[in-house]
Formats: sequence, structure tokens, C-alpha cells
Amino acid sequence: MGVSPSGAADPIALRLGNRLVGNAEGAAALEMTLLGGTFLFSDVAIVALTGADFGAALDGAAVPLCSSIEVRSGQALCAGSTRSGARCYLCVSGGIDVKPFLGSSSTHLLSGLGGHQGRALRKGDVLRLGAARGSFCKKTIAAKGLQHLQPRKVLRATPGPQSEGFPDTAQKIFYGSTYRIAEESNRMGLRLEGTPLPVAKQGEMTTEGVSLGAVQITPAGLPIILFVEQQTTGGYAKIANVISADLSSLGQLRPRDEIRFELVDWETARRLLIEQERFLASDELIVAAG
Repeated sequence: MGVSPSGAADPIALRLGNRLVGNAEGAAALEMTLLGGTFLFSDVAIVALTGADFGAALDGAAVPLCSSIEVRSGQALCAGSTRSGARCYLCVSGGIDVKPFLGSSSTHLLSGLGGHQGRALRKGDVLRLGAARGSFCKKTIAAKGLQHLQPRKVLRATPGPQSEGFPDTAQKIFYGSTYRIAEESNRMGLRLEGTPLPVAKQGEMTTEGVSLGAVQITPAGLPIILFVEQQTTGGYAKIANVISADLSSLGQLRPRDEIRFELVDWETARRLLIEQERFLASDELIVAAG
């Protein structure tokens, strides 16, 4: 229908946060990018912060990352600027009560659809919460889980639809180079800076549908990784596609971060996703904290 996927830039962080507070994994939460905010609670709530460390504090007391905590009425949760990664997720028991649009609670910023009035939050906004499930029981993510799910800087990728059209020299440069995330990157796409690839001079190809994580090569020879608010069609050749198991890592990349690409086949990509999903479903991933 011409609407990009949108949703959480780091879907694994969202899923984990919702599990910590007893929600369904896809419950609506807040995504903060590079900089957080101050959130005043008018009632008791169970919350969890996942993803990047934004140095959050509750009434001045440090809040642990990847653990559930109980917030009392009148308390303020403050999240500062990032100390690691790009995005932090604030999940609240019961989820944020917004009307779904096209089956999703996410905000599509480019079109102004969904979420809370189709836009980013502003000072003074009041958000309603859904009904919380059960009483508070402190939970945390097991240490081995945090280690296993660490965002990657070496992104595994399968060949793109036009990969065979790139000469061997371009393939060697692409998979052998280190790229830097450009300042112009956003939820639509991650622009990369580095050694340009040799590209054909005949111009753009016929526009076709594009997938999440596709790596387009611009006429200047530099890659763009299509992200959660990507356009749904594109006319640049795609040399590769980041595998599904590594898409969450894209959500934690900051400007000036450096990444590399590693070529894998489709069977490996499928196996890695299955292994990741089994690990996320494990009962040992979320543990009760003393």
C-alpha cells in the first residue's frame, strides 16, 4: 500500500522491555533517539528501560537498564543523552494506549500517521496507559542474554537482487571496507561514508520494490541501508541486504559509528534468525531479581 514498515528501530530492545513489564512483546512503548526526556507519572506504574544507556534516574536515583522497577505516583523519570548506542525504549506495564492504524500502534513520522497524533512527543503531552497486568515482581535480563544480544558492528548480509551486476572489484571494496555512519542518517535510511564503489554510468535502474535492510548503492558509489521508515520502491541497485537477525543492530548505530559487512548465504541467514528467535523465547532469558 506504499506505507513503510515503521515500528521500533531496535525491535529486540522493545520486545525485551515489554517482557520485563509483563506486556505482549509488541505493546506500544516510547522510543528515544540520542536524547531522552522527563516523564512524570500520575499513578503507580511498572516500567523498564532497554536498548541504549541514557543515564536514566528516578527522582535523582539511578535506574538500572534492562530491569523492571516500580514507579510511585508523582515520581519523575529523567533520561539524558546516550552513553551507548542510539536508542532507548521506555516500556510501561499495560502499554501506551493509542489507537492502532493499519494494525500498528507505531508513529509513522514522515506521513504523520499513527501513534500519538502522528508526531513525535512534545513537552506537556499526556499519554494514557493500558491496564497493567498483575502486581510488581522485579525482573531483569540474564547476563548471558545481554551478552548474546549485544548490537553488532559487523553486519551480516545476503546478496542483493542486483549483486551480480557489480564487478568483483566493487564486491571486494564493499565487503572489505569499513564504513562510517553519516550525520544525515535517520529512520528512513543510514547513509554510509567510505571508499566509493565503481558503478556503471548508465544511470538508475527501473524502480522496483525494496525490502527492509536493503543496501542501495548511489550513483556516487556510496551505500545507503534502507531503514524502518524507508521508501517502498527505489531505483538504485542493491548490492546486499542486512539479514533479519541483524536488523535490530541498525537501530543502535549512531552518527560516526563504524561498521563492516560480512557476506552470508540464505541458509545461514535463516538459521541465525531461527536461533535468535529460540533464544528470545527462552524462559531463562528473563529472570526474577532479588
